[in-house]
Amino acid sequence: MMMYIIVVKVAVRRLMVRITENQAEKNRQRVVAKASKLFRESGFDGISVNDLMKAAGFTHGGFYNHFDSKDALAGEALDHAFRQMDGVREGMPTLDEFITSYLSQEARNAPGSTCPAAALAGEVARQPDALKRVFAEGVERMIVSIANLLPKAPSARDEAVDMVCRMLGALVLARAMPASSSLGRELLATATERCRKSAMTSNRPRRGGSSPRRQG
Repeated sequence: MMMYIIVVKVAVRRLMVRITENQAEKNRQRVVAKASKLFRESGFDGISVNDLMKAAGFTHGGFYNHFDSKDALAGEALDHAFRQMDGVREGMPTLDEFITSYLSQEARNAPGSTCPAAALAGEVARQPDALKRVFAEGVERMIVSIANLLPKAPSARDEAVDMVCRMLGALVLARAMPASSSLGRELLATATERCRKSAMTSNRPRRGGSSPRRQG
């Protein structure tokens, strides 16, 4: 009987440890997701660890239970943002629709939930190489995914790089204008038209493509 009680206690203790570990990981991912949004909105230096943890629903003291430093969180949050964008891009039935969504007024007004490259390029330029590598990997995946939707040709990657530069540049510049600026709207409209023309011959639906969603 005593042995049975000991076995049960050990099993319960192990179960509690697993539950605690699972909850800790959920809490960690919650902080990463919130940081991903807030960094895109305010920049890496625009929000403190205290305010970030408060926004995620936790106290400042719990931060270092999950992350070695704010820079470590920044790297994970940036990767999370690019992974979100990867998923949205994959869900777009055509390149044409991705371009239209990426350069929309809705995207211009929502930096916290759209492309991290457009939101944080200037910030990342002043960050350590570890963060720059995360940024470069995210942009590389964007280029590759666009190149894969262009006609198979030696120039496909060059065209994809050119398109990404135009899209990013237009969105960054449009966000730097007052909300009422007609120039901001013109930048987005012109870039949309030119990029859609470049993509016109490759406007083929993906297999199993879903309904269009807003770019993220």
